[in-house]
Amino acid sequence: MMRTSRLTFDDIERAADMLMQGQAVVMPTDTVYGVGVNAFDATAIDRLYALKERPAEKGIPILLSDQNQLVRVVQGQITARLQQLIDKFWPGALTLILPKHPLLPENISSNDGIAVRVPDHPLTRQLIAHAGGALAVSSANLSGEAAANSAESAQSMLDGRVAAIIDGGTLPNPLPSTIIDCRTENYKILREGVLTADALFA
Repeated sequence: MMRTSRLTFDDIERAADMLMQGQAVVMPTDTVYGVGVNAFDATAIDRLYALKERPAEKGIPILLSDQNQLVRVVQGQITARLQQLIDKFWPGALTLILPKHPLLPENISSNDGIAVRVPDHPLTRQLIAHAGGALAVSSANLSGEAAANSAESAQSMLDGRVAAIIDGGTLPNPLPSTIIDCRTENYKILREGVLTADALFA
């Protein structure tokens, strides 16, 4: 097993270098702690599935540093309706499932969709920007276990499986993001998390 380093946000450049080298790094987000790798590195994505013991049919979401990165990971036009959701809820706890860009590694999802969002955590967005603007990020836990809300709980599950854990303290409201499938005109909520249906479509 590798040695897992404990870092802080003062070590953003070091953590970004690890990510660019294909290693996995745990980081806090605005919802739960996540474990991420370079979104364009198929080998790193395989590593992420393995360290989480995550089934291959469950895709890996992408976190972006800002909405301008969206064109790199999704295919097709951003409609006015979709842009309205993005402008209202990004950065934030809204995950959108959109058509997957053909340049993304095939193993990031088992179908034609990709889950994307911009987290409402400025230091995490800064880390993502330093690491290329897009990270494949799943919750920092073993598959089937509760998502970590602190560096300590992430380390208890992933110590020795990841290169580093960034300690951002205990997250006060560890609810997951809300997921909407936006691949057709009939948007469908797949998971209601921080944002409720009433808040989204008021």
